[in-house]
Amino acid sequence: MQIQESINGNEGRFYIQQGDELTGEVLFTKHNSHEIEIYHTEVAEKEQGHHVGEQLIEHAVNYARQHQLKITPTCTFAKAVFTRNKSYQDVLA
Repeated sequence: MQIQESINGNEGRFYIQQGDELTGEVLFTKHNSHEIEIYHTEVAEKEQGHHVGEQLIEHAVNYARQHQLKITPTCTFAKAVFTRNKSYQDVLA
């Protein structure tokens, strides 16, 4: 599954779409030149349990590293992933 990016001003999303169906997405807001807030993660019901959400968060982390950004995870899922994965602490705001 290929993760796509859509960024418009301070609002953005990372998402996976298969045909006309949205498989999963992470929504974020850029608060300043060096911080984004992940405020929503959603995965299609039939894809839950297949680590789609984790892949999307990993993409967000890699994006943050490439752009020297920090991440504030405010959605419950993103917070849980950051708590479980200690290798993401370098981008945690």
